[in-house]
Amino acid sequence: MFVRAAADLFNIGIDELPSSPESLQRMIKTYIMEQEWNIVYDLIEFLARTYSIDVTNRGFIDRCNKVLERESSAYRFVSGRITQITSKSEIEEIDQAITSPLQIVNTHIESALQHLSDKKKPNYRNSIKESISAVEALCQKITANDKATLRQALDLIASSNNKFLAQSFKQALEKIYGYSSSSEGIRHALSDESNLGYEDAKFMLVLCSAFVNYLISKADKVGINLGIAPS
Repeated sequence: MFVRAAADLFNIGIDELPSSPESLQRMIKTYIMEQEWNIVYDLIEFLARTYSIDVTNRGFIDRCNKVLERESSAYRFVSGRITQITSKSEIEEIDQAITSPLQIVNTHIESALQHLSDKKKPNYRNSIKESISAVEALCQKITANDKATLRQALDLIASSNNKFLAQSFKQALEKIYGYSSSSEGIRHALSDESNLGYEDAKFMLVLCSAFVNYLISKADKVGINLGIAPS
């Protein structure tokens, strides 16, 4: 594993690396000490992706998170990515949303997390866009209308016979959608100036993940078919 990590770090062939484990470890350590702070987290992410067995991967990530917590790090593993999120409840919401039964929802949440967790050049605007797009995609599935905007889909859901979406909850979702469409939001040209920061993107990712989990659970309870093949 460390051989693959070293080859990836140095972008050289495996046959060009030192033959002894001790020399290889010194080479990696020297490289890490000379790089910016994020290279350590990038290496840990790489090692987590290297594990092909899910149980082993989960164990490695859990151990890393315990060390990060013990050392009071501002970072934790969230769905395979080291992100500046430490709350266990927030991590659980994102993990659940990113493994939903709907691939299109998972894709949006994963992309939002990727934009947020990029330690060199995070893209908060696009992270927010992907977060709200996950909710929009789910609402389109619930209404069986792939062309509906989030606001239109919410109107359809609220007026349906199932009526599982409380009016106050619908209004909360609409306000979030309105925020994402405002002058500081993500629906405007990417060249526009924006004061969006990490706090905004993190809030939207956690909130939209929670909305996704809630709506999927409610849809299942009222018998709405989301096009998910039975297991």
